[in-house]
Amino acid sequence: MTAAVTECIVVLNAGSSSIKFAIHEATARFLRLTRGQIEGIGTAPRLTAQGGAIARNYPAEGFDHRAAVRELLSLGPEVMVGRRTVGVGHRVVHGGLIFDGPVRIDAHALTELEKLSPLAPLHQPHNLGPIRTVAEFAPHLPQVACFDTAFHRSQSYVAQAFALPRTLTDTGIRRYGFHGLSYEYIATQLPRIDPALAQARVLVAHLGNGASLCVMAGGKSVASTMGFTAVDGLMMGTRCGALDPGVLIHLMDTHAMDARALERLIYRESGLLGVSGVSSDMRILRASSDPNAREAIDLFVYRITREIGSLAAAIGGLDAIVFTGGIGENDAATRREVAGGCGWLGLALNDARNNAGEGRISAEESPISAWVIRTDEEAMIVQHTASVLKQIQT
Repeated sequence: MTAAVTECIVVLNAGSSSIKFAIHEATARFLRLTRGQIEGIGTAPRLTAQGGAIARNYPAEGFDHRAAVRELLSLGPEVMVGRRTVGVGHRVVHGGLIFDGPVRIDAHALTELEKLSPLAPLHQPHNLGPIRTVAEFAPHLPQVACFDTAFHRSQSYVAQAFALPRTLTDTGIRRYGFHGLSYEYIATQLPRIDPALAQARVLVAHLGNGASLCVMAGGKSVASTMGFTAVDGLMMGTRCGALDPGVLIHLMDTHAMDARALERLIYRESGLLGVSGVSSDMRILRASSDPNAREAIDLFVYRITREIGSLAAAIGGLDAIVFTGGIGENDAATRREVAGGCGWLGLALNDARNNAGEGRISAEESPISAWVIRTDEEAMIVQHTASVLKQIQT
């Protein structure tokens, strides 16, 4: 008797220096079978998979994203025994105005996505590279793009528009919003943790190296802090967040900065790293005695609480706040400090619950509830990919 073969969906999430991958059953449960990553691309590439059972180092020279994907494909005989890949799902940061949901990638879709690279220059090219490599070395596999911008397409025109001439707005210059896969996952979890939240006014704080806020009603995005690019809004690990555009003109005029220098400044040299001069990692800043580290934390919290006020006004009040992302899920101090700045909303935390960092963390008497929910963008990619594959089959 021939043993049954498990059909699987592979998820690829490519960043600027890493490619994370996971293998899930293509069943209703989407059980994750294994995961791993290649990190240090461009510096000290290293592959880890199957909980560390597979670990390899590679020379930095010539080992780019294309080489990394080829290496992942070569893992087949080791990690795919008794399994068959039926599709590959990718996180793609920008879907523009064309893609408001997951889509099977063909030559036309890839061309359209490449056109969006100038809107996310530090993300989109890395997202698309693995797609091309899989198409080259495994052309039989259907690939699906899942977008960080799609969740925010439910926003009104007013929420998305800049006060620019319509001739420019019509070219695609508007607020897109990002971290959509994370927010979408949280939206799917709200009815499960508390049915009352399903139709409530909920603000989600996705706080990590990349940070943003999104306020939703009935599980749909109403407004967000990120705009045309993923550098807008909150202060982040190395990104400055909202900045008076006149500052950029000033830097061009008085410091002779060109577009690439400004790009490095606002994406890679600012945020927690730039203000502290110590690190972009909140854990290191919390442990530091450097007063600049404390000042960076204070500015980070201030920007969050200020934007919470803006989004609360945009939706007419809040019923709940959810913390997620690396900092939001793991740093009780940041949650406590943000809540302290939201006293005007009536938000009050339960210290023991907040320190535990799971589920509801607000006090019983708090008029708005606060929660910690661990996000899972990978889960959304798997579900979207399975849905598109089902459409293909029917």
